[in-house]
Amino acid sequence: MSLRALRSSLVASASVVAGTVLSGAVQAQQSVTLGEISVVSTTPVGSGGGSSSQAQTFNGPGPVPPLGSVPPTGLTRLRGSEQPLYKIPSTVESVTASDLAIDQANNNLVTTLARRTPGINISDSQGNNNRVDVTYRGFTASPVQGVPQGLAVYQNGVRINEAFGDVVNFDLIPQQAIQRIDVVTGNPVFGLNALGGAVNIQMKNGFTWQGTEIAAWGGSDARTAGYLQYGKVADNWSVYFTGDGLNDRGWRYESPSTIGRLYADLGYRSQDSEFHLIGLAARSFYGAAAATPVDFTHRDPRAIFTFPQTTTTEVGSLQLTGRVDISPTWDLAGNAYFRRFSQTYVDGNDGNFENCSTRSSFRGNLCFEDDGFSPSAGQSQLAFRNQFLILGQQNQRIPFRANIPYGTLDTTQTQATGFGGSLQASNRDQVFGLPNTFVIGGSIDTANYSFKSSSTLGVINPDLSITTNPNNPYYGNIPGLGTPQLRTAGALGIAPSSVNGSNLYMGLYTLDTLDVTDRLSLTAGARLNFARIQSEDLTGFSPDVTGTHYYNKINPVAGLTYRFFDALNLYGSYSESNRAPTPLELACANPDRPCLLPNSLVADPPLKQVTARTYEVGFRGQLPNTYDGGVITYKIGAFRTDLSNDILSLATPGNTARAYFVNVPSTQRQGIEVGSEYTADYLRVYANYALVDATFQFNGTLSSPNNPLADDGAIQVRKGNIVPLVPAHQIKAGFDYFITPDWQLGLYLQAFSSSYFRGDESNLNRKLPAYYTLNLQTKYQVTKNLEVFGLITNLTNNRYATFGTFAEPGPVAGNLRISDPRTTTLAQPFSIYAGIRYAFGADPVPMSPEPIIRKY
Repeated sequence: MSLRALRSSLVASASVVAGTVLSGAVQAQQSVTLGEISVVSTTPVGSGGGSSSQAQTFNGPGPVPPLGSVPPTGLTRLRGSEQPLYKIPSTVESVTASDLAIDQANNNLVTTLARRTPGINISDSQGNNNRVDVTYRGFTASPVQGVPQGLAVYQNGVRINEAFGDVVNFDLIPQQAIQRIDVVTGNPVFGLNALGGAVNIQMKNGFTWQGTEIAAWGGSDARTAGYLQYGKVADNWSVYFTGDGLNDRGWRYESPSTIGRLYADLGYRSQDSEFHLIGLAARSFYGAAAATPVDFTHRDPRAIFTFPQTTTTEVGSLQLTGRVDISPTWDLAGNAYFRRFSQTYVDGNDGNFENCSTRSSFRGNLCFEDDGFSPSAGQSQLAFRNQFLILGQQNQRIPFRANIPYGTLDTTQTQATGFGGSLQASNRDQVFGLPNTFVIGGSIDTANYSFKSSSTLGVINPDLSITTNPNNPYYGNIPGLGTPQLRTAGALGIAPSSVNGSNLYMGLYTLDTLDVTDRLSLTAGARLNFARIQSEDLTGFSPDVTGTHYYNKINPVAGLTYRFFDALNLYGSYSESNRAPTPLELACANPDRPCLLPNSLVADPPLKQVTARTYEVGFRGQLPNTYDGGVITYKIGAFRTDLSNDILSLATPGNTARAYFVNVPSTQRQGIEVGSEYTADYLRVYANYALVDATFQFNGTLSSPNNPLADDGAIQVRKGNIVPLVPAHQIKAGFDYFITPDWQLGLYLQAFSSSYFRGDESNLNRKLPAYYTLNLQTKYQVTKNLEVFGLITNLTNNRYATFGTFAEPGPVAGNLRISDPRTTTLAQPFSIYAGIRYAFGADPVPMSPEPIIRKY
């Protein structure tokens, strides 16, 4: 058996849509003839869940023959919005099941995306690699409420940006169930939030994966994890199921992780149709999710700040997808879904309390710090100061006691129930005798949500824990401790909240690709987005939260590709996109009434929608039969996105958790991406570089009270200042090498330049330092059933941080104080994992060989 065949049997954990299969038998050291991923869905509908074509076997590397009324012999029909990669006028980056398997011990698809994709960096504000912010070209998809979201994320054609804050919980998607991930840019058909692009996740089903497989692994920080997956085909029916779990204690104190996920797919296929019923249930629990003052991490890298800080998230979804071939040139595809989301967040914080002012009527009682607030027009000093009196649930006052480090236990509960669907028709009839692909479709997504928050009075103990028992072992009796439902008399700064609301998002789109010649293809289309966001305050403290907001925009796209020859393909496009403000942003847009994110909602002035204009141009291609019969693929591209009314989250004095949202006139992301990959039957080597220049394009004043160089809590932003937490220079490289036919070794490098702290939009302070990290993986096929694998992350044990912001200096509790306002989340140190993977059966079912990843 050839090394190529052995390699394929090892790495192919799922069959992937394949195209351009080169003909001819292959032996070791001869030219590589694995197929390419050359077909990409240009809309979310028809992506995964059985709605996409199962195998495109285009004979030869040349252009795809035009489709007539009857598919030619040997040609599998393209369906829906599927297009060969060389006809797509923008960037597509792909990650497959074998890429994800390399990082299996991390149990998170984000690790693989960050390792392989040019232009992606991660920011870990939570101290947990399962809950990181993913930033692509300066646009973010984050699991953290309050982070402005700039990427649309789809799973089997359904948008999974959650209803309340557009957050994305990648950790709730079982990694081993993923067939393929495409990162698509410059395509407004993917709807709201696709400012920087869309992440399109296609899952496995029983038609694409068969067998029974289990895996178990463990390692650093007491991690234990494992999964089971099963797939089977019986006549026209298929079934796929997987379940997994993970538990560890985390690399920081009080930072455990527990994840459980179930995923199932029941499929039916006939000659001209295919349907799938898909279910997902997942739950995660994390502790100590926050950055730590550098004063503390200098003494102990595992240090945290105040705790408890826990996040519990649950999601369940049910989805039906389908595709029907209406005629030889028309097909219809769609999906319908129901999704339930629930999240509870418990956060111990500094209380920001003080003795009531001598200019108030309540001296000797507990008041909220009034820094950053100003009297309204005509308001007396007495009335202004009195509104900061702290009251309990029964409107009781709380006596102030000096030298007590007051804190709060803040609890939020977010729940959302969403449902909706999409319907799309596509046609491949010729137009004026020229091959043409026409797509028209629409989507509707609606959700009802509720948000509740409250604060309970506590105290910060010397070990930084926050407790609520009035009889404290360190400070004695503290009157009022444990008082729930805290609020100020004027409901400013801190108040319980209870908000119900609903979202309605609708879209209509069309996309057309015309092959003017067998080399030149033109693409044009547009999408109309409509958003209605309703909210209602149930407490009476913030009546202005109640309201209805409407947003709409038509976003065009136009582009072309020209295929000079196989080794050189030109692409270029222009597109527009938009995102509506989230309910969270709309409810927290007033700097005079900031939110304790995500712990309260207050009245607001309305925010404007964000609009983006994207320009993209580049070259890509492949060079077959290079050294030792391998194939080289490459890409050289440039992009620019201009945004109007971008939304920022700004801090307020005191607790860094308090913030509000504002529109700023304009920002910009631009850059270049250069990448190449060499693949032979025993070796794969890749390297890429991205320059990401994310800047503010306005002059103005922003709030950043904890910035040590701020002027009375304000910083001056100048046109050209760099957006924080986006490294300008990003390098990624790695290789996978078969030392023997059964033993594989891989080494992967990521290197990033320095970046500014969040809160330093003026670019005045020193940066987060540049860093690099190395990961090493290996696997050995003991028998045809048994594989052992290992992974080492941060091989050189570098101490670095990917996230940083500022905190208010001063005493905290006991002898602890903050002198340096910088807070960071140190990256996971050297960690090692090992495990086994076992495929049942005397002769395990071989999956189709996974193709060369034609990433460019």
